[in-house]
Amino acid sequence: MPDYPPTETAVLLVDPLNEFLSEGGKLYPLTAATASATGTVANLKRLVDGARAAGLAIAYTLHHANTGGDYDGWKFLNPSHQGTRDFGLFEAGSFGVEVHPDVAPQPGDIVAQEHWTASGFAGTDLDYQLMQRGIDHVVIAGNRANTCIDSTGRYAVELGYHATLISDAIAAFSQEEMDATIKTNWPSFGHAVLTTDEFLGMLN
Repeated sequence: MPDYPPTETAVLLVDPLNEFLSEGGKLYPLTAATASATGTVANLKRLVDGARAAGLAIAYTLHHANTGGDYDGWKFLNPSHQGTRDFGLFEAGSFGVEVHPDVAPQPGDIVAQEHWTASGFAGTDLDYQLMQRGIDHVVIAGNRANTCIDSTGRYAVELGYHATLISDAIAAFSQEEMDATIKTNWPSFGHAVLTTDEFLGMLN
């Protein structure tokens, strides 16, 4: 069974934003079904509260807050960039770009630079911040299962981290996305795929 030394482990929340998790978020209509079926918000809160109580670090990697015109002049816009631009997603200063209040950052938490696409590590200081604290185990949850969670987990493994993925503290745009991610993708690279209860049980 995996071991999670408190001084070497961080729960890493990827895009736990109102845009995905709250009514009024622009992507909430797409994630609501899987988030409700999975109990995503409640499990994220239990995950964070339990990790804090056990002395683990809590880290956040959040999507770039779009200020309008941010993608002007870009040579290669991928579908994520195009959607963000065309539908006004993750607007700076908006309700959607705020972290869900149930898992809001607290003083002393790690908040990395914003990521532009999917991985919380690419083009940010997340690796540097974790490294400086001696953290080499990351326990990943948040949104969206098959994009940002998957990409962040893969990148973590490439960088040499022990990566655990939490299967019931995530959401996606469909159950098919969830199933493919959890059952096929994650077991191919993650060191562990656990539920919230399974992970918290290892801390007690």
